[in-house]
Amino acid sequence: MLVIGLGYVGLPLAAEAARRDLTVVGYDRDHAVVSGLNAGRSHIGDVSGDDVRVMLAGRFVATDTEDAVGWPATIVICVPTPLTADNGPDLGAVRSAAAMAARRLRPGALVVLESTTYPGTTEEVVRPLLEKGSGLTAGLDFALAFSPERIDPGNHAYSIRNTPKVVGGVTPSCTEAAASFYGKICDHVVRAASAREAEMAKLLENTYRHVNIALVNEMAIFCHELGVDLWDAIRCAATKPFGFQPFFPGPGVGGHCIPIDPSYLSYQVRRLGYPFRFVELAQEINGRMPGYVVSRATELLNQNFKPVNGSTVLLLGVTYKKDCADLRETPATSVARQLWRAGARVTYCDPYVPEWFVDGHRVEAGGRVADAAAAADLVILLQAHSAYDPAEIGRQARLLLDTRGVTAAGERL
Repeated sequence: MLVIGLGYVGLPLAAEAARRDLTVVGYDRDHAVVSGLNAGRSHIGDVSGDDVRVMLAGRFVATDTEDAVGWPATIVICVPTPLTADNGPDLGAVRSAAAMAARRLRPGALVVLESTTYPGTTEEVVRPLLEKGSGLTAGLDFALAFSPERIDPGNHAYSIRNTPKVVGGVTPSCTEAAASFYGKICDHVVRAASAREAEMAKLLENTYRHVNIALVNEMAIFCHELGVDLWDAIRCAATKPFGFQPFFPGPGVGGHCIPIDPSYLSYQVRRLGYPFRFVELAQEINGRMPGYVVSRATELLNQNFKPVNGSTVLLLGVTYKKDCADLRETPATSVARQLWRAGARVTYCDPYVPEWFVDGHRVEAGGRVADAAAAADLVILLQAHSAYDPAEIGRQARLLLDTRGVTAAGERL
């Protein structure tokens, strides 16, 4: 099999396929990524260097040369799908990967798109590129399907193997071909009605999370004004055994999925001539949370007769997600940027991030958490990594703003 794109989605897929004794070629345009992998080094937190060395000892090789990929029986496209400047879908990488797949396509092969996108992309964008570039017909000469990636960085309980895998083909036979392939890698395969439903399933999953996070983020703002402990209210509500799932407020949303995927659905809805008010409102609320954190930090400093300008502010946990090294779309970037603009001296501590750059500027690392907390005028806990001792942070910090609700001391968001 050929995996196009060896990032947060493609490399874990290649690793799992290699563990199942499949012959895997991983293609990526980034020469440094390819060289590192072939030397036994991983650039992804969920795939260790030891994992890569096991892959290399088996049937895996990474390459940045198209001619080296051969004529694979299965091609899986796992390239990024970012947003354009006007929040539209940027399918440049998908189109490029599909064009490459067309050049390597042989009769009887399977092509699967895993890159998150709007419903209709597999049928309307990828299929024509494959058919034009290969001279073959999807559903007759080769199989074409969509399967949403469900990678959860830092999650040690659920992996590709034991997370149900949704597949949807452009024809029923394509669905079966994809289900047969993923059945070799995953414990449970779920068949969608078509590629469109599989594409929508991914957007539905993340839009659901996006909207519910926005709900509790907005509640956090007015609960602070009302003097209500929202975390305690959530704890109590979560005891209901039906009809409620807890979501928690925070400094914003990050990663590739939640900040970006709902925009793909919103884009599709706008093409129909409708506004998607839930998504647009959720984006507005979640997008303003870093600013709200900074305003709360300013308020806390002022209450203690300190201006933001000239104060040292320590940011604890700058990744977007607990216990992982992923910095994609992290709200910590916006928090740091706004604090700098207000004149603060910003430092950070994060066990997963040895160096952190914001807008090309290196953020000063604070050293040991306890020492850095004691030295700062204000500590903002942005990510509650398991390595942190909340009680120790509470004891050492002069002022503490806890955006995750895990400490007994200080102010909660």
